Amino acid sequence: MVTNLHAICQNPAAYFYVNMDIIEILKQDYASFPQNQTYDIYAPNVYFRDPLNEFTGIDRYRQNINFIATWFNNIQLDLHDIRRQDNAIVTTWTLSWNSPLPWKPRISIPGWSELKLDDRGLICSHIDYWNCSRLDVVKQHFTSSS
Repeated sequence: MVTNLHAICQNPAAYFYVNMDIIEILKQDYASFPQNQTYDIYAPNVYFRDPLNEFTGIDRYRQNINFIATWFNNIQLDLHDIRRQDNAIVTTWTLSWNSPLPWKPRISIPGWSELKLDDRGLICSHIDYWNCSRLDVVKQHFTSSS
């Protein structure tokens, strides 16, 4: 118990996160994506995969989020559902943004995520799936959304 108290003293935010439901934290993160993400809920060696990327590590995960925030405009991550069962969390969502092309097409990707929690309750695996192909996403850059 002293070790946990020591950890909380070293990281004051730890007390907050330990006592806040991870589902509520994820809801807040989706609502503010890609700004103000709660990286403390991820394990240092978190595994991430989506149809375009695959990597390990929280630093690389932060870089990926920063890339999205830097290059895309009007980003919106709509959370449709979130469910937890034991050490697994499944979310369904739609990610949309305006591409940085001169005609600024609106891109939309419906999908879902499978998150796995380690023994400490940290997210150790985050795998995103799309309900469309990569080609469908490319095509959205060249078709009218109106």
